[in-house]
Amino acid sequence: MKIAISGANGYIAKNLIEKLEMSGHQIVPIGRDKLYNIEELSIILLDAEVVINLAGAPILQRWTEKSKNEIIKSRINATQNIVAAINGLPENKKPHTFISASAIGIYSINKVHSESSTSFANNFIGEVVINWENASTQLSPKVRRVVFRIGLVLGKDAQTIQKLLPIFKLGIGGKIGSGKQPFPFIHISDLANAFLWAIQNEKAQGIYNLSAPENIDNKTFTRILAHSVKRPAVFTVPEFSLKMIYGEAASLLIQSPQVTPQRLLDEGFVFLFPEIKSCLAEITS
Repeated sequence: MKIAISGANGYIAKNLIEKLEMSGHQIVPIGRDKLYNIEELSIILLDAEVVINLAGAPILQRWTEKSKNEIIKSRINATQNIVAAINGLPENKKPHTFISASAIGIYSINKVHSESSTSFANNFIGEVVINWENASTQLSPKVRRVVFRIGLVLGKDAQTIQKLLPIFKLGIGGKIGSGKQPFPFIHISDLANAFLWAIQNEKAQGIYNLSAPENIDNKTFTRILAHSVKRPAVFTVPEFSLKMIYGEAASLLIQSPQVTPQRLLDEGFVFLFPEIKSCLAEITS
């Protein structure tokens, strides 16, 4: 299949593209500059059978007015433009499937959320993700729409792992704050497989939580990562230090919703790394 992908230079996209190319698909990257020109987008998307939307500026950064605007523009405006370009194509030239990234940040904290949950976060990220998803609701009904609400992506080259591993190998790693906050995660291989599953499974449609089935907290993640590298992890990263670095965005590290991938499990998707122990064992091997 011919598959057009936005955000093609990101970590998720690079791993997904490798998976898709190994499966024989032709990949057409959508350049960042093309996302804001509907005419040029239409040309790129012409004859694409699948469109995957992964565009988005980094969330974990200090939220200034400038960075907030970029986070909003790169997700909501870009998605609106992709949808407008798809809808403007002739019926016989439209893709049959549109798959978009979303985030578990849509959910409120202190609850367990399946896809049926409507308890959403009342903060900046919650608002962004709600509007991000809403930006694709006007997609032509002839195009199958799949939205993945993604947890923290872990893999050998993931930014989180790249930052944490050197610290943990020195024996100075530790939990964040109380460590009791949920830690929804997904191994990059499971993420790529889920996207491929959604392409191949014509019945897949709507919202899916894309996180591993095992529910853990930050303290558990810390303990198992330390065990994986055979080092202690007795330190604690104080919440105030994160707030000094990231400001309001520190909330992404200090608190999190707890989610379950109920629809994926119900519809037969098989996780290679359903729990954190096997996930980190592969990453640190």
